[in-house]
Amino acid sequence: MTASDAPQRTRPWLMRTYSGHSTARASNELYRSMLAKGQTGLSVAFDLPTQTGYDPGHPMARGEVGKVGVPVVHLGHMAQLMEGIPPDAMNTSMTINATAPWLLSLYIANAQNTGVAAEALRGTTQNDIVKEYLSRGTFIFPPEASRRLTVDVVAYCAAHVPQWNPINVCSYHLQEAGATPTQEIAYALATAIDVLDAVRDSGKVPAERFDATVGSISFFVNGGIRFIEEVCKVRAFTQMWDQICAERYGVADPKLRRFRYGVQVNSLGLTEAQPENNVARITLEALGVTLSQRARTRSLQLPAWNEALGLPRPWDQQWSLRIQQVLAHETDLLEYGDIFDGSVVVEGRTAELVDAAQAELDDVLAMGGAFAAITELKRRLVASHTERVRQIEASELTVVGVNEFTETAPSPLEGDESILRVDPETEAELVADLERWRGARDSNRVVAALDDLRVAASGDVNIMGPSIEAAHAGVTTGEWAQALREVFGEFRAPTGLGGVGGASRGTALATVAQRCAAMEGGPPRVLVAKPGLDGHSNGAEQVAVAARDAGMEVVYEGIRLTPRHIAATARDEDVDVIGLSILSGSHLELVPEVLACLDAEGVSAPVVVGGIIPPADHQALRDAGVAAVYTPKDFELAAIMADIAGLAEQSRTGTG
Repeated sequence: MTASDAPQRTRPWLMRTYSGHSTARASNELYRSMLAKGQTGLSVAFDLPTQTGYDPGHPMARGEVGKVGVPVVHLGHMAQLMEGIPPDAMNTSMTINATAPWLLSLYIANAQNTGVAAEALRGTTQNDIVKEYLSRGTFIFPPEASRRLTVDVVAYCAAHVPQWNPINVCSYHLQEAGATPTQEIAYALATAIDVLDAVRDSGKVPAERFDATVGSISFFVNGGIRFIEEVCKVRAFTQMWDQICAERYGVADPKLRRFRYGVQVNSLGLTEAQPENNVARITLEALGVTLSQRARTRSLQLPAWNEALGLPRPWDQQWSLRIQQVLAHETDLLEYGDIFDGSVVVEGRTAELVDAAQAELDDVLAMGGAFAAITELKRRLVASHTERVRQIEASELTVVGVNEFTETAPSPLEGDESILRVDPETEAELVADLERWRGARDSNRVVAALDDLRVAASGDVNIMGPSIEAAHAGVTTGEWAQALREVFGEFRAPTGLGGVGGASRGTALATVAQRCAAMEGGPPRVLVAKPGLDGHSNGAEQVAVAARDAGMEVVYEGIRLTPRHIAATARDEDVDVIGLSILSGSHLELVPEVLACLDAEGVSAPVVVGGIIPPADHQALRDAGVAAVYTPKDFELAAIMADIAGLAEQSRTGTG
């Protein structure tokens, strides 16, 4: 073969790692080091107070500052975050939703301060609020107000930031919440349709710009472990989006009808048990979204092998980046056309997914669209996830190292230093930083900016202009969100538990149910609660469903509860056992606070804790008074329910 006959390599996808922690300065150091290692785009993880609109020092932010991402409280922090990274030379993805207009405003304001116009910026704001109601939990405002804010961002970008993707419709989080491929496709496309219909009907985007606006919509897809099915899923997505753009919106240019999507491969399937197996899972999942040329991802970020254990270190993220680089630069993956064209298996399964997803999409549209159908879609996702958990418990779905092939040698990768820990002094330092920031700004300009923001929110003025002025004025994340809370109010999303459960889950759970039915004083009452800002409720929902199937009376009020609220509910409901779910790393701060509030209310019910809790922290929680600690390796819900039943018996008899 001559040089001219050699296959021509296509350009690789954009390579990112999803990262951010502690402070803007610490995160900037991490970003610059990863860019030096060959990363080609940024993917910014924000902490939960930033995502839900609270400043450090607010009671709801306690224990959460800097834990699962970077805190960005004001324009000074955005400047620190991007220091030394030219905004006009970087493609920046920001995982931000309820506060997306605000973080984009900070990003634009910082670029302007460095002499870069908004027109030169390239990147993405996630800005998909539907999946927050359904799975991720960082919503603030009610659906109608949230959709209006999304429309404002889309319209502003169409006029002023044309290279920006104003919304990244996320099917990723739907799969994490248990969605089948059919549901993942249908619910994501329903969200995109709902948003684009609202943009079109708002009149905020001129007709001559609407095709380009459709073309600016991007998607964020999950790459799961069922390799062939995932290849077919992205091909089905590609086919259906092209048809929707052509038929529903009349987009003639094929380039503007492309299904442009980024990927974070599956985190739901990462295991705490034998976590080294996660490297194989991550690699195979990356192949599923890169092998098919016609449906290849535009950008890819891979989780780290140890994310089921805690916050990854820079070395762990480097390992994930190197996986991408080996695939793109060492293999011949980019040298050929689509290797699946003509495959009977792939084209047949793709057609099946298209038919099933179209039927599910039609059903959602008949309910009034994704925003109107949130309660029903949440119920369906909880039901799907319940079935997945049942299959794992019954070993109908094999998870290597968890329910099969569990014998293992000790892993040299694990240990107390295998994850990154955020300095507990970070929160206090940021509270002090906030006070300094407020003391140095022009208070009159801040008041005027917040007044203009409320006026815009109360009327039909695009929220982005006043938000950018507020950013320049020195307004903080919490102040921006509070101004809009005063106009729009807040929202509590459905739990999805209605009508879910009741199916046979095996003899072990049936045995627990018999035990509960025979318990003196009636079935035990269990409170399942999520303190703090952690919105990942999948585990808590499955515990609640299993407890109900085990014959227990369950109290579950959803996410984002204060310790005082949890204690008051435990008192008023006279519960026998309290289960706390925390996945954000704030357990050492929040659990003792909950225990103190329970003691103040005279509640003596035993407390169990579940979530992403490093082994080194288990004893500290037990010393604080926790009866039991459960982590993702404890997948047998029947065994957990038996433990809870035993704790309830001890609590009632005073033998615990």
